Amino acid sequence: MTETAPHTRQGTAVARIGGPGVTLSDEQVRAFVHEQLREVDLDGRSLCVLVSDGTRTCPLPLLLSALHGAVHGRVSRLTVLVALGTHPAMTEAALAMHLGYPEGGLRERYPDTAVRNHEWWDPATFVDLGTITADRIAELSDGMLRQRVDVRINRAVVDHDLTVIVSPVFPHEVVGFSGGNKYLFPGVSGREPIDVSHWLGALITSARIIGTRGVTPVRALIDEAAAMVPGERLALCMVTGAGKARSEPEEIAPAKAAQTPADLPPAGETAVRLHAMTFGEPQAAWAAAADVSAATHIRYLDAPVHRVLSILPTRYDDLWTGAKGFYKVEPIVADGGQVVIYAPHIHEISATHPQIAEIGYHCRDYYVKQWDRFCNYHWGDLAHSTHLRGAGTYDPEHGEDDRVTVTLATGIPADQVRAVNLDYLDPASIDIGAWGADPDTLVVPDAGEDLFRLR
Repeated sequence: MTETAPHTRQGTAVARIGGPGVTLSDEQVRAFVHEQLREVDLDGRSLCVLVSDGTRTCPLPLLLSALHGAVHGRVSRLTVLVALGTHPAMTEAALAMHLGYPEGGLRERYPDTAVRNHEWWDPATFVDLGTITADRIAELSDGMLRQRVDVRINRAVVDHDLTVIVSPVFPHEVVGFSGGNKYLFPGVSGREPIDVSHWLGALITSARIIGTRGVTPVRALIDEAAAMVPGERLALCMVTGAGKARSEPEEIAPAKAAQTPADLPPAGETAVRLHAMTFGEPQAAWAAAADVSAATHIRYLDAPVHRVLSILPTRYDDLWTGAKGFYKVEPIVADGGQVVIYAPHIHEISATHPQIAEIGYHCRDYYVKQWDRFCNYHWGDLAHSTHLRGAGTYDPEHGEDDRVTVTLATGIPADQVRAVNLDYLDPASIDIGAWGADPDTLVVPDAGEDLFRLR
């Protein structure tokens, strides 16, 4: 479908263009953005636009250019806020490349526009919105958590009349599918909702929640916090795809996915396709996009594989973000199997989350059954630890028993890798072509966004 059509989710009309297997042209994208924003009451109002950082595949230069063209001269003030969550700040050079303007040329490319990182490290960034009570958290989490949450958000959202969330939608290890209100919480929120929502996802487990459509308990918590945000909110959600478009979830065999380094696109040159775009109230626009993402970003195998080689692109520059190369393949690895994360360009675990290196990587039960020991760590860091380690068990007598082996073939030194409870492999020892020829191995180029499942 390449024409704008109304979709309804939870009683709210959503405009959608495209769908699974469709590749939208730049002209279609611009026309859709202009048409949707033409109907929004923008004249004389201030507008905050939330966008992803460089860890998500998204054709932001095209989208921001179209959006700016549709609102410039109508809005009284325009701010583009990069929803970092707790990712590192983007430099001016990185922002220029990410948003599509020459370094130092923001004013000429996007007149009357301010571009900001979400400065999550600065307490002055935030404004308090109130509290979600412990009883309400227990209700939203199906009784898994009972923890009061103080809700804080970047004051730029509150200081503008209207917020438009520009978000790609992918299967996600914490919430089910990313995008929509997730760009508010945790995208531009304080640490409290981040810790509670991520730990809730860890309690459910990544393998169970990833790629789950509908309102998961974590999504319900995010939507609850988003309802506290004043002002009008809309979302422009999209489904992207690098390389070949798929008209349905693709069936693959291990050898079919094998590629040599020469077959892989150079860093920064992967063509980004837009399959679909939706626009409307954030929950409804996100849900409509998630339906397309489920048909686009989930790939199915008939049987588990013993070994996976996840080749990470350079958009992941530390293990904290690059761990998506594990989350997205865990469901198709056989018991006792191995996931090798291949990323020679990664040299650190996380500059912004040093506690991860302190606690290492462990299964969920390792923390749950020693909660007094770990409860004062950031719960988001505990969650990330469990996501990369995957399924397993723990008891004080026998210790930890993990379902699969996680091996790093990165630039992180061997002693650091083993100190965090992971296995090490010298990346120089890996012959990607030979691994791809092994019938027991699945090689995943550009890993981290497509989810792999067993049929």
